[in-house]
Amino acid sequence: MQQYYSMVLIIKFFLLLSLFTFCQGKNTNTWEEEYPFIKNASSFSSVAKIKEYDYIIVGGGTAGCPLAATLSRNFKVLVLERGGVPYGNKNTSLKNFHINLADTSPNSPAQLFVVEGVFNVRPRILGGGSSINAGFYSRPSLRSLMELGLDPKLAYKSYPWVEKQIVQWPVLNPWQSAIRSALLQVGITPDNGYSYEHLYGTKIGGTIFDKDGIRHGAAELLKSANPKNLDVLIRATAQKIVFDQSSGKPRAVGVIFKDENGEQHEAILSNYNKSEVILSSGAIGSPQLLLLSGIGAKAELEQMNISVVLNNQFVGKGMADNPQNNLIVPFNRLVAQSLVQTVGITREGVYIEAIVRKWKV
Repeated sequence: MQQYYSMVLIIKFFLLLSLFTFCQGKNTNTWEEEYPFIKNASSFSSVAKIKEYDYIIVGGGTAGCPLAATLSRNFKVLVLERGGVPYGNKNTSLKNFHINLADTSPNSPAQLFVVEGVFNVRPRILGGGSSINAGFYSRPSLRSLMELGLDPKLAYKSYPWVEKQIVQWPVLNPWQSAIRSALLQVGITPDNGYSYEHLYGTKIGGTIFDKDGIRHGAAELLKSANPKNLDVLIRATAQKIVFDQSSGKPRAVGVIFKDENGEQHEAILSNYNKSEVILSSGAIGSPQLLLLSGIGAKAELEQMNISVVLNNQFVGKGMADNPQNNLIVPFNRLVAQSLVQTVGITREGVYIEAIVRKWKV
């Protein structure tokens, strides 16, 4: 009898071990399995059966990803993203934050450019800036919403949807604690503690890095999408918007793009009366695509041999970046790495923040 019970225990043990191994396997899905709607642009074919979309979003960044996820609940959506994916990319982590920014290769997630001697980068990766930036999260001010013509009530309904999926409170390290104390000491008050809100004074904001330093950017919001209604093409570089001008008033009907092999394709909008091409390619990419599509100052377009679709002298004009002053403080010992956690917001419009990269001098 004792031998029988011993055999039963051994069998149960192996069953549990097999179940444990099976469960572990279920948690190791590749990003291709988790996001089956994301494919290389070369998989798109204009020759095969034409697929139409209610919305075509150019740019899968911090705006494009959540927009695609929510629109796909009820509509057919296509996202065109010129970069690759952040999933599994170790260089998007907290530890390797600087590597992407220093990468000047042709396919770097952070595209380097220089204007008037000032170095800067443009995101070239699904998730946009949220895949390469310092990961600090804060809600905009009410004034900013009003200036953009947005409905504050709708905006405040949207915030929790993002925050529950990718934002968390940081564990304040000694360096950030010291910065917080210093800001308060010099009069950047009041002390607002932990807050997502845009408040004058000193506060600890949210972060999209988890406790292990893994980044959770806007690309992860695509988990909320309806996979049956969404196609995301990576390494798809938009060339121009296609317009129907037969009625006298230009109407976007599609987008021409090139895949990773340089082959050209055309994505077409459906006959849905509210179908749109939505530009979410950033402050530089969006006006650039408008100009390439024939929307801009007539004289400048003609000079570049671009057919004029709509004469608009303001496209691509009046652009400016926020001024930034950097103060570099060397340490004679190792200090724990940290990106932005604490921020001082002054009434004069100045933002004070600090990061630490592990250097030893």
